[in-house]
Amino acid sequence: MSWDISLFNAPPGVTIEEIPRDYEPSPLGSSAEVLGRLKATFVDLDLSDPTWGFLNRQSWSIEFNVGGEDPVESIMLHVRGGGDAVQVVQETAHLLGCRAFDCSSGEFIEDGGRDGWADFQQFRDTVIGQGTVTQDMEG
Repeated sequence: MSWDISLFNAPPGVTIEEIPRDYEPSPLGSSAEVLGRLKATFVDLDLSDPTWGFLNRQSWSIEFNVGGEDPVESIMLHVRGGGDAVQVVQETAHLLGCRAFDCSSGEFIEDGGRDGWADFQQFRDTVIGQGTVTQDMEG
């Protein structure tokens, strides 16, 4: 189970509901440009498969689903673990000049604003805990 974040060029200062249905975001950049920026910023980012990168830290990991399109329209981040992964999500959005959309909460992650990381971790831990109880009760 992962906390999923979509990075794309959304208009600043609006909610997802306020974006017109016919809005077409500009690309994040060419594949080479986007991958170059990511690798320069996160030197330990494994891009041996340039369509799907891995960034592993002590308490969390992020998968960078870049895809094979050129130019890159968006990137999906799949965050797992605990700790302060939000900082890297925000840093990535700044690096690419885009916004980070929290697929769990349905809101953009804004600097200094609320993000859904803690809520996601609590939900995940509850679901995992319930799964364990259910298995014990069945066995």
